[in-house]
Formats: sequence, structure tokens, C-alpha cells
Amino acid sequence: MGCVADVGTEIRACQLCADRFAATHTAHEPRPVVWFRPSARILIAGQAPGARVHESGRPFTDPSGDRLRDWMGVTDAQFYDQERVAILPMAFCFPGYNAKGSDLPPPPVCAKTWRARAMSELPDVRLILLVGGYAQKWHLGVKTNVTQTVEGWRDHLPKVFPLPHPSWRNTGWLKKNPWFETDLLPQLRGAVQDALT
Repeated sequence: MGCVADVGTEIRACQLCADRFAATHTAHEPRPVVWFRPSARILIAGQAPGARVHESGRPFTDPSGDRLRDWMGVTDAQFYDQERVAILPMAFCFPGYNAKGSDLPPPPVCAKTWRARAMSELPDVRLILLVGGYAQKWHLGVKTNVTQTVEGWRDHLPKVFPLPHPSWRNTGWLKKNPWFETDLLPQLRGAVQDALT
């Protein structure tokens, strides 16, 4: 466990992107959000913290988190139990907004620097949720877009579920793809419960 604490401590102190973030429209400082323990059975591989998570220091403390917890069929207490659920985004800090107010992508230097080390500290993961295209490309090596990757979700069972981002921006996507709620989500909820028990 000391090894994970060391990795987590190093990530929390990371300032690699300080200049990059200072140059964004939000002009913020790095605040890595680290949420994992070696005993975790479920890994949520996301994109990057948003502005609310940057403020709270706790992952998915926003409407996206509410939707993701609903998709998984878990309570807040289950979701935030670091002994059982690890949340490892492709970038640990909020990347900021551009001048138009759009989210900037996760800086690749974060995954290059930290991801392999953090992943190596999670030996007991039984289930991986890949939330969004950045995580899907890194973990699966796919060149398909999110819709195509999520449509092929059965190809990655039983350990991996590719998911769209649970952002409100994807409400239209969910309406266009009703199979996600009728076919994928029941399987996901069952897999989550199996992994937690």
C-alpha cells in the first residue's frame, strides 16, 4: 500500500501542466484529483475532471456523476468507496476552457507520465468502465469513434464496458441510441454488482 501512497502523493504534487493551464482561458493552477486504492475491484477510466470537480477535489461531483452512478446502479457511498472503486481519468487535472468556453482535451503528457504506473497499482480490478473516446483509445487501442466503440460493447466483455461520456451534452446521443439503455445498461449493472461482491 505504501507504493500506491507514493504514486498518489507524486501525482497530487504534479505541476507538469502549470504553464499550460495558466495560458488557458480559465488561467487556473493544477489540482490533480487522485482517487484509487490497490484493493479496487472496479476501474472507471474517464477523461479529465471538470470545473466542479476541480473545485471539490472529488471526482464526478456534478450532473455527469449523477448519471454515471445511475448507469452503474450504485449509491454515492458505493461509488466513492475507494477500497472498491478506482477513478483514474486520462488526465488528473481540469484541463480548462478555451476562449469559447469549451472544454480543452486532457493533456497527453499526463497519461504518458502517470497512467502506466497508476494502473500497475491496481492488481485486483475485475471490471473496467471506459468513459469516452480518450480512455477507449488508450485502453483498447481502437481507432473507431465513441459510437462505434460503444456499439461493439459485447466484443469487450466480460471485463470491459466502453461507455459514452455521461455529460448532459450526450442526452441527444442517448435518445438516438435506445439500445444503450435497454441492452447495455442492464448488463453493466449486473457486472458492477458482481464486481462489488
